[in-house]
Amino acid sequence: MDTRNKILTPAAALALSPARPLVVVKGYFDLLRAAHARSLDEIRRRTSAATLLAAVLPLHHGLLPLVARAELVAALRMVDYVLPGDCDDLDGLLSSLGPAETVSLEDADMRRVRQLIEHVHRRQNC
Repeated sequence: MDTRNKILTPAAALALSPARPLVVVKGYFDLLRAAHARSLDEIRRRTSAATLLAAVLPLHHGLLPLVARAELVAALRMVDYVLPGDCDDLDGLLSSLGPAETVSLEDADMRRVRQLIEHVHRRQNC
């Protein structure tokens, strides 16, 4: 299966069936790590989401481009759909989807990047 089919345009996201409970997870997912998979799996189980949509947010000075990050997240089995956050009014779009819950991983993502950078710096000074 080509997981890129899970990546939605804004119009396709708006066409999702509202009858199924939707949980939106927002994050940068720059350097997709095992912690992301664990977090997404835990969110899926905790919320009993019928549909889990990951919104991949733009990130200035990220390691990977938005499209690459969206493709990586789409490859995770617990994620039903991915919405690249490069539209003009992402918050408005996500709100119009009427999610049962929105989970923000941005702070955790930034913390993980800082930890990775600190780890690399420590290794370079060995």
